Amino acid sequence: MKPLDGLLVLDFSQFLAGPFAAMRLADLGARVIKIERAEGGDLSRKLTLANLVVDGDSTVFHAMNRNKESYAANLKDPADLEKVKRLVKQADVLIESFRPGTMARLGLDYDSAKAINPRLVYGSVTGYGAEGPWKDKPGQDLLVQSLSGLPWLCGNADQPPVPFGLSVADMFTSANLVQGLLAALVRRGATGQGALVEVSLMESALDFQFEVLTTHLNDGGKLPQRSRVNSAHAYLGAPYGLYETADGHIALAMGSVVRLGELLECPELAAYQDPASWFDRRDEIKRILADHLKRKTTAEWLAKLEPADYWCAEVLDMQQLMEHDGFKALDFVQEVRRSNGAALRTTRCPIRIDGEKLYAERAAPVLGEHNAALDAELAKGVRLGR
Repeated sequence: MKPLDGLLVLDFSQFLAGPFAAMRLADLGARVIKIERAEGGDLSRKLTLANLVVDGDSTVFHAMNRNKESYAANLKDPADLEKVKRLVKQADVLIESFRPGTMARLGLDYDSAKAINPRLVYGSVTGYGAEGPWKDKPGQDLLVQSLSGLPWLCGNADQPPVPFGLSVADMFTSANLVQGLLAALVRRGATGQGALVEVSLMESALDFQFEVLTTHLNDGGKLPQRSRVNSAHAYLGAPYGLYETADGHIALAMGSVVRLGELLECPELAAYQDPASWFDRRDEIKRILADHLKRKTTAEWLAKLEPADYWCAEVLDMQQLMEHDGFKALDFVQEVRRSNGAALRTTRCPIRIDGEKLYAERAAPVLGEHNAALDAELAKGVRLGR
């Protein structure tokens, strides 16, 4: 048994934060039913990365909707809405990610759902929360990143603001939602009381910056100072960054600049004895390192640094990663299949339970694939949780 076997989750959400959270609950054993628009379904079915589609749906949709069932419904149709409310009555968790007020207009906001099912744990994802001047803005990751200040932490000082190359606000929002839902389920187990769990992309993006915002709040309000050379963290000194070598790149994390100079046989670094200079003079230190590291291959530098336990790593591209024995040992790729036989390779859940890796076999559902089966279960009065 997986930890969440027996729980029923209704996933009304679209795009990334909500569906990813619902998928994680499915990975952990919950039965997840994705409630989708009868016409077109989740908009991310057509939101592609690199124009890639598998069996009619984008890999974006596939990547965050494995192990789910699809129930297509027109929530403005009284008959369909009544069927969905019957699902709500049985659900343990409901997840939605509409703009504030949308679920209320459908009669499925928290208060309405709580009246149907007092034990329900209701998860709501918004872009900026339900209050304030931003509440009606589109909750899209790049827009949230931009408002949160994150792009000023990326790139070199002579560059404009640089966004993260992943939807980090969505991903952290998803993780926060899962934590909140599981905490509410634990409380429900003790009290029988349901809960409303609210998360937003903006608050998650701010929480993501807890280290640097705490520094900013206590350093007199100084703005981030990105290094002009190989910047990897606006608040850390040399050697922190990625450096070109004779045949690739190497990452250097925190460590003594003087000790690094000794290991690399770079006598110029001996001039920086004061640790404060590793931040105050980091650009000149990094320029010295950038020139010096080009003289040998990544493997040659690693052979000097790793035996001395100096924090470093080769910089791999995706192909190199997939071919590396370290990646293969994780067994992190799985194949999932639809009922029609269409197959997709994707990542597995990163969590292990009692030493066991969590794999899935069922791919993301076809739109409305499970309507007939679920209607039949409801007609029989079957308890829908596993």
